[in-house]
Amino acid sequence: MSNSENKSQNVGNLQRDIQQQQDQRDQSKSQSGGGQQGGQEQGVQTGTHDFPSPPLPQQHLAKPGVEADMELKPHFLAPDYKGSGKLQGMSAIVTGGDSGIGRAVAVLYAREGADVALIYLSDEQEDAVETKRCIEAEGQRCILIPGDVRDPQFCRHAVDETIKAFGKIDVLVNNAAFQEHADSLEDLTEERFDLTMKTNIYGYFHMAKAVLPHLKKGASIINTGSVTGLQGSAKLLDYSATKGAIHAFTMSLASNVLEKGIRVNAVAPGPVWTPLNPADQTPEKIAQFGASTDMKRPAQPEELSPAYVFLASPVCSSYITGIVLPVTGSVG
Repeated sequence: MSNSENKSQNVGNLQRDIQQQQDQRDQSKSQSGGGQQGGQEQGVQTGTHDFPSPPLPQQHLAKPGVEADMELKPHFLAPDYKGSGKLQGMSAIVTGGDSGIGRAVAVLYAREGADVALIYLSDEQEDAVETKRCIEAEGQRCILIPGDVRDPQFCRHAVDETIKAFGKIDVLVNNAAFQEHADSLEDLTEERFDLTMKTNIYGYFHMAKAVLPHLKKGASIINTGSVTGLQGSAKLLDYSATKGAIHAFTMSLASNVLEKGIRVNAVAPGPVWTPLNPADQTPEKIAQFGASTDMKRPAQPEELSPAYVFLASPVCSSYITGIVLPVTGSVG
């Protein structure tokens, strides 16, 4: 196992340690009557086919969360989406590309003609291999690069590997994230705060800095923000702070690189059915995940991925930079 893979595996161990500490707090509160139940209202459907609505399976995954272990598998293949060459001949890096939103984005990028490099933690190898299979089924090339985006040296290595495989980089999707809820600021240890910051914002910084010398006119960077970065979240103090920072980083970097002909944008999802959330919330809370949106259900990854295609494609968004595009399932 390489040094990068060893470091990547250590991240998974650290995430699970933090998760176990929070699980113990949650269990203690649940035993003292601190749980709560959500409503059972049917979710709103506005697409070409229906998506799952609460109640969702009461499942709690070990971090970092493996999509293959989810009882209710996320919808990511977007069977009604027809590619039209919007990214033909391009190559992309997707961090957190093994599962969830990253997987859905990678598959649509391939359907639009792009080769894709996936960055992920070594604990997520099973998911990454399946995503690679789906990309290759679309007729495009895919390389797997396990490692930790908190490490700037690894980020430079990932960019070098992508250049070696594809000859260029046209799109960077910063999507890797760590999330663990906390009921109180006092529950947030410095170790946990540091892990969230280093993964969610430092990782975006390191990847953008590593890729920038290789980006040409017409290239783009797309960052995954969050509705929590727009509105805050009482139980996701550190995560929300990083997402707000990502939004500001997006707008600032857009201004910084505009004269080079490079665009930088962000997508701010609401609740999305990915391994991230069952690896965070209690089984009781995950059953009602997304029910508080106006659509009364979480998004599926394939409902987010077309936004990433739109922002990556010069034929769609050549006059758009520095925006944070909300895809939240709620009005406004």
